[in-house]
Amino acid sequence: MELRQLRYFVAVCEELSFSRAASRNYLSQSAISHQIARLEAELSVTLFDRSTRRVVPTDAADRLAPIARQMLALEELAFAAVQPDGHRIRLAANMSFANRAMAAIAVMRDAHPDAEVDFIIRDFAARVASVRSGDVDIALIRGSLPDSEAGGRTRLAVRRLWSEDLVVVVSEKHPLADGNSVDLQQLSRYPLLLPSLAQQRLLRSVIDDAFVAAGLQVRWGAPIAPDRTAVAELVNHPDAWTVLYAGETTPGVRALPMSPGMLQVEVNGVERADEPTSPLLTELVEVLVRGPDS
Repeated sequence: MELRQLRYFVAVCEELSFSRAASRNYLSQSAISHQIARLEAELSVTLFDRSTRRVVPTDAADRLAPIARQMLALEELAFAAVQPDGHRIRLAANMSFANRAMAAIAVMRDAHPDAEVDFIIRDFAARVASVRSGDVDIALIRGSLPDSEAGGRTRLAVRRLWSEDLVVVVSEKHPLADGNSVDLQQLSRYPLLLPSLAQQRLLRSVIDDAFVAAGLQVRWGAPIAPDRTAVAELVNHPDAWTVLYAGETTPGVRALPMSPGMLQVEVNGVERADEPTSPLLTELVEVLVRGPDS
């Protein structure tokens, strides 16, 4: 059993898709499928029920997943333990922050050739847990933390960094696709496709609040299943619309210009509250806030 196989296994568990897990790890789908098959053969179990439309973790996968995450966390702690203090920063985020994060890292490496800045891909819960454990120095999140998560033995601090506009996207066959701009009044006529409230509370709250403030009501479409993407669903529902975070790619759909600030989310940094911020981390945050176009 190899740690990379566990890393790929965890990615498939979280993405519920071999293709998305492969993209997340910069591999081909066949390569990641091969490694998962080797892991299954070594363990003598089936980890995923596969079909043409769905990837479902088995009971064995559910039991293995927390152990795999612990082993991967120990690997990262081992690497972190041997690095010189003050010369390494570990930034956790998800892929929607990748463009901005990599641009900031490039600036930091030009300014500090001896420093190392790592970009760690993790889901929301894992990012927060990694800050609390000391595995990463700062995590980027959208929205804030519940008080129950910010407290505890290791207190967390949430620092407001910047705001970003949501991007409205529609199918190229949507009635509004050829317009020069769009507003909430126009969007209220069409169904909005997003994951369920349990999976995507932040976006639903931001959009709902904006419509209420404008005296309008969101026309909610059916929730998007966990193994589907919003953009893919627009192909099946060309009269619907959805939103993406700034920087996410949108092949095959049309982005609709909106007035700045109409649909906006806050980006925050999560850090350990009781530890001093290093000069290198302070500089990284400043570069991130300025953005890639500064």
